[in-house]
Amino acid sequence: MQIKSTLGLVVCCSLLLGGCGTDDTTDSVADAVAETVTDTVETEVEEVVDNIVVVDPSVFALNSLESIEIVDCTLSNGDASTCYSVTVNGFPADRNELGPFCPESIETTADDAGKWFDGGVLYDLTGSFVSNLSVFYGDSKWQLYDKDTGLVNITDTQVACEAAARPNVAAEYNSFCVQCEISYYSDVAGEGVSSTYLIPVTPVLRDSPADISSDNVGVAFNGVNLAVAAPTQAILSAYTIAAFDDCVGHVNPVAGYHYHGANHGDGTCPAIDYESDGHGGAFAYAMDGFAIYSMLNQSGEEDTDLDECRGHSDDSRGYHYHAAGAGENTFIGCFAGEIAQ
Repeated sequence: MQIKSTLGLVVCCSLLLGGCGTDDTTDSVADAVAETVTDTVETEVEEVVDNIVVVDPSVFALNSLESIEIVDCTLSNGDASTCYSVTVNGFPADRNELGPFCPESIETTADDAGKWFDGGVLYDLTGSFVSNLSVFYGDSKWQLYDKDTGLVNITDTQVACEAAARPNVAAEYNSFCVQCEISYYSDVAGEGVSSTYLIPVTPVLRDSPADISSDNVGVAFNGVNLAVAAPTQAILSAYTIAAFDDCVGHVNPVAGYHYHGANHGDGTCPAIDYESDGHGGAFAYAMDGFAIYSMLNQSGEEDTDLDECRGHSDDSRGYHYHAAGAGENTFIGCFAGEIAQ
């Protein structure tokens, strides 16, 4: 990550994550957040010290932020520390709309449908894929569509969404493609469900890695939550598919829109800029404050020296992670650093 020491409005324009606001309201919010970032962060953050790079709040897209401030916090090892309290609006700053998710019928093509993953592979959730689920899973009970009309059974109300988008799927919503709309939880276009994250200002490496037991893996620079693994076995046991869009994100009642994978196949999910040396691009901070970079570098290669947490170090970036493949239902393998309690 090319850390910048000039903070503030540079984030909105330099990272191209949705652009700078043009209306008065957007400008005033962006100006207030930029001023807060500039006022609270005065440290030069370009050098790697003891294998650690401090968190740079300017990498967050301004139009994703509701607020950001430095607060006192306690880390998981019991040490007192300082953290960034980052509140995001939960809608991807680099996109104008979400979806598509579920295919409408068994004739729907990949252009108008989302994704599903299984066994580490990301599949196009086309109508053809849905009509062949019984073959794919070797179970004749799969029937996500009406045989007479070819229309897919989709949860198209808030009630249906909330009954189906849970580990113990309501019986009447077995055999559905689960699709929740962000409009159920936000009346404002371009906003989702706001969330606040505590991220250590200076990451602290643990003596030994910790399992990811928190509710969140991290937060992307575009303001979207990186969620823990989706409960795929519970979903499949109800003969349902919890559809993702092409960015491996979807909506639920608790987190709003969130990611379960990083799909950087076209460099846009979430948006990345490769480093000047061809290294993968950073797109998020894990909850321990270490940056998460794309799985592959600009040449399409994956680093071979990653540890069990999918992290490693170099002289430019210190310790950092690389995301898992888009279909693997995870981002990193564990937390190498202490997280805020």
